[in-house]
Amino acid sequence: MGTRFDAVLFDAGGVLVLPDPAVLAPLISYYGGDDRHEAYVRAHYAGMAAKSASTAGESDWTQYNETYLSHLSVPEEHRDTALGVLTHVKSNAHLWRHPIPGSAETLRELEARGVPIGVVSNASGQIESTLRLSGICQVGAGPHAQVRCVVDSHVVGIEKPDPRIFDHALVHFAGIERSRIAYVGDSLVMDVRGSRAAGLHPILVDPYDDATDHDVERIKMLGDLLSLI
Repeated sequence: MGTRFDAVLFDAGGVLVLPDPAVLAPLISYYGGDDRHEAYVRAHYAGMAAKSASTAGESDWTQYNETYLSHLSVPEEHRDTALGVLTHVKSNAHLWRHPIPGSAETLRELEARGVPIGVVSNASGQIESTLRLSGICQVGAGPHAQVRCVVDSHVVGIEKPDPRIFDHALVHFAGIERSRIAYVGDSLVMDVRGSRAAGLHPILVDPYDDATDHDVERIKMLGDLLSLI
């Protein structure tokens, strides 16, 4: 039986890492909000679904932040203050550092199977270092899963959903048909629309079934990808 894909590219945020609940929970619980790790995981994916529904571009995180906070049970009298704190703190790209359980293991398994892998992320110049420090992957040989490239939108000057950003990754996958390369992301606008326009096969990480009405292949968790390869 043949394989479906010959290579896989990954988004970083929402696929490999999340905004760190260990940082956010103490800040938001101070205003009466939820302090449970899982609440912040749910808040991220709800926020991304809301951001996609609003068709907001990469620079507009208003809908994301408002939806994110709405899942953390902050009392009404503190909501505006908590939203201001959340918006300020989440503007720091280095907050996107919490490894999603199973992400490093999935990349290692793909590497062990000989599947070429890489990362294409809308970021701020920090994501290659973050993925290495968070124990997920690195370009070239090292202690973590080896990826062929980490493309950072700030570094290359193009951001998703502009399909041209993928050209910076595909030079590392010469000889592989674009339709045989999966791109795994968590945004219908940035990731699905962008990778589809680039000729790749999009796969959406959708652990809470927020995108059941959309025509896209979905997985609950990154480990589910292994059965699709």
